[in-house]
Amino acid sequence: MFTGFMVNAWLVGTIVAVVGGAVGFFVVMRGSAFVAHAIPNGSFAGAAAASLVSVSTLVGLGVFSLASALGIGLLGRRGRHDVATALTLVFMLGVGSLALSFSVEYSSQVYSLLFGEVLGISDNELWPTLALACTSLLVLITLWRPLLLDSVLGQGAHTQRAMIELAFLLLVALATTMTVPVVGTTLIFSLMIGPPAAARTLTARPGPAVAGSVAIAVCVVWAAIALAYNTNWPVGFFVGALSAAAYVAGRLLQALRSRPTSGKVNSIKTIDPARA
Repeated sequence: MFTGFMVNAWLVGTIVAVVGGAVGFFVVMRGSAFVAHAIPNGSFAGAAAASLVSVSTLVGLGVFSLASALGIGLLGRRGRHDVATALTLVFMLGVGSLALSFSVEYSSQVYSLLFGEVLGISDNELWPTLALACTSLLVLITLWRPLLLDSVLGQGAHTQRAMIELAFLLLVALATTMTVPVVGTTLIFSLMIGPPAAARTLTARPGPAVAGSVAIAVCVVWAAIALAYNTNWPVGFFVGALSAAAYVAGRLLQALRSRPTSGKVNSIKTIDPARA
């Protein structure tokens, strides 16, 4: 399990988990689960088109991920954000369907892009994935403060908020490009939502929440790789199931911690805003 081609699986899986957990924190904070679902599915069209013309699927994923992010960002400026997201998703899926209709020779590649193929990661995919991961984390560090303030307060000039939103969408596109080949387009959003949502049930502080999200995501991916190796089931299934299980466990723990202690009467403590 830790020799040969599996070394790349563990390395890339860990990289994907770190980026997915970190970026996913803001996906959950901003209530952008639909975006985290739409951009990966939109990028699928790029992968299908790239396979058709014998170009690296990573290039196709990147181009169409960025195109999806720009489409959602620009269309959402003067209209409803969910409508812009849905329209972009529908258009990209249509393009992907058209590309696939020209040939059936790439059915195995299409399946791996839908459900993940971490056990088939080659050396050629390792370094581009690492480069995209470093870029994504660098962008996240650069945007950390303005993105956090916008996510929590939602205040500021309309133009400034629109630019922050567009930068966030491009960040999700970068994360999508590197994670889709590992966990697939249909379940990448589970990795960007399950662990961050679970971490937020444990703490409300941004720093510890991001660290917890990354830690949970790494544990989920490691367990998914081990289970996929031993069962020959799609790694995406285990990522989705374990991410959901982590969130349920977090909610249960949160409920247990919030239960009042028997025999004690809860008192309401008034906080003086001037001292807060």
